[in-house]
Amino acid sequence: MLEWFFGNLGAMIVGTGALVGVAAALLGVFLLLRGAAMLTHAISHSILLGIVIAWMISGHTSGPLVLAMAALAGLGSVLLTGALERSRLVRMDAAIGLVFPALFALGVLLVSLNARNVHIDEHAVLLGEIGFVWLDTVQIGAYAVPRAMLAVGTLLVVNLCFVTLCYKELKLSCFDAALAHALGFMPGVMFYLLLGLTSATAVASFDAVGVVLFLAFIVVPPAAALMLTDRLGIVILIAVGIAVASSLSGYLLAIRWNVSIGGMMALSTGAFLIAAWALGPRHGAIALILRRNRQRQENDGRSLVAHLYNHENSPEAGEENTVRALHDHLSWSEGQARRVILYGLDRGLVERQGQDLHLTPKGRAVAFQIFEPWRRGPDARA
Repeated sequence: MLEWFFGNLGAMIVGTGALVGVAAALLGVFLLLRGAAMLTHAISHSILLGIVIAWMISGHTSGPLVLAMAALAGLGSVLLTGALERSRLVRMDAAIGLVFPALFALGVLLVSLNARNVHIDEHAVLLGEIGFVWLDTVQIGAYAVPRAMLAVGTLLVVNLCFVTLCYKELKLSCFDAALAHALGFMPGVMFYLLLGLTSATAVASFDAVGVVLFLAFIVVPPAAALMLTDRLGIVILIAVGIAVASSLSGYLLAIRWNVSIGGMMALSTGAFLIAAWALGPRHGAIALILRRNRQRQENDGRSLVAHLYNHENSPEAGEENTVRALHDHLSWSEGQARRVILYGLDRGLVERQGQDLHLTPKGRAVAFQIFEPWRRGPDARA
């Protein structure tokens, strides 16, 4: 199995994309719940500055120092953003918009001045090239393992351990930071640990997949998962599944259509998001349309019951409680009146005798709920 995997270029590309997607999605769920998704943009664009500074110090474009400096640069952008926001001079979104373009521009400027002949540029950081991960390998035993896969796999293990060990603290910090603080869970520390790992994951990912695909993986799968369920554990599993599926489907479609692999992987995450938006059982567009139609039917049915109840046993009942009266007096079209009557008949609210409509005991109970809600009881339930 391992011989096939490390001898198959497509498998290594898909594997690298899946590792990045899973590592990012694990953290992205909690970032979205904290309302800090935009901070990932600040982090991912600021790491270029840290990489350049590390190169100026050590002369290397990879290694522990580069990882540490880039992670610190990303975390520094978060601290600067928080400081600006706490100053009350600007809002959080404006603070993000001020900080990360400035740090990214500073990184680009340092590259232009000091690293013209070094393979380190903003294009590589932003876009990467996941299709070439198999060119840079590390020999581990009998296998040539892509360096990017090794780096991202290491961060995936770290992220998984962090989420597993601190799951309770992260969950409480996201949903009730005040209670988490009162219980001594230090939500602020949890948040900055989360952002620090996000920064480190972005650094480990950028050389293979670039910032754009990393941002797609850390935001889109969790967002899609949150549209499908409200249970946090299931959200994490679905987000991970979408990340893996996006990596595989993106690669296959990119090969079929001869387009960018990373771009197609990012587009695949968007396709899953659209599917979740449309098909979500509670928050999806189709479910919302069906729920609104059902509510409209219920409201129309209650209007029919109220109309019949108002004129029941009155001198004008023979004129008002007819199919024709619904069209004339309630301003319903013939089609709408027919649909409402069928709804009332199906629900057992009314019964029809020729052209006349009469309330059933169930329909009268609904009328009591509308006009006399204090008369609730077993005989007043619809």
